[in-house]
Amino acid sequence: MTTLTPRRVSGPARLRRGALYAALIVVALTIILPLVWIVITSFKTDTDVISNPYSILPNPFSVDAYGTLASGQQPIFRWLLNSLVAATLQTVIVLVTASMGAYALARLEFKGKKFIFGLIIGTLLVPPVIFLIPNYLIVQNLGWLDTLWAVSVPGAAGAFGIFFLRQFFVGLPTEIEEAARIDGAGDIRIFLQIVLPLAKPALSTLAILTFLGNWNDFLWPIYVLLSPENLTLQPGLSQLQGAYSTHFSIVMAGAVIASVPVLVLFSLAQKQIVESVASSGVKG
Repeated sequence: MTTLTPRRVSGPARLRRGALYAALIVVALTIILPLVWIVITSFKTDTDVISNPYSILPNPFSVDAYGTLASGQQPIFRWLLNSLVAATLQTVIVLVTASMGAYALARLEFKGKKFIFGLIIGTLLVPPVIFLIPNYLIVQNLGWLDTLWAVSVPGAAGAFGIFFLRQFFVGLPTEIEEAARIDGAGDIRIFLQIVLPLAKPALSTLAILTFLGNWNDFLWPIYVLLSPENLTLQPGLSQLQGAYSTHFSIVMAGAVIASVPVLVLFSLAQKQIVESVASSGVKG
């Protein structure tokens, strides 16, 4: 019976590994500590926040901030529902339009394809704030002001989704599609029954990125949502700050509530995200 001896790690390799672990710990703490501080502050009183802003434990422990939000003084749960509806609607639109456009640019041959793809990539270089006034005028003419359509549809025409999925489709092997085409399948059937199932990791990643982009959007909803009850969560949370005073515990409690759907979404789709990063490549 042979015994396996553990492989010895040399001194320089051990130092490099230790430095890597130390860097990862620093990055993890940089991300986690602000989240922990937000949660702790949400269970403090305003007096405790001002007198002991960096204390680890609340003194006293209080859930008054959550009680205030639940009392309905501010329609935070209406804002939460509005954000969920707007982010979900925009995600669905992006997945449908971006997947079709990306497949056409990756697999179909037509005149001007390279020019169109270059034009789409060029729009990624334009600052989003440039589109603020044109999008506002379009939404106003369509009669969508102060509706969730205004915060769902305009952002669904972004070029990133097409670029992201196009790069993924280019990396897929063409043999499966060619075999299906020999069997008599058309482009639409190949797209729906072969390409889309293979692209689930990329679609999941794009869905999460789109959802988070809409969920965290603050500037655009301020311009197009006029009624307090129609606000989405991010501009709604800004209403929790008074003109002359700020209830920090209530603001932090709202931030905790706003982060819960995002954390749940990421925990459910993290496997697909890892698969997408591992399987996709940047191929032209």
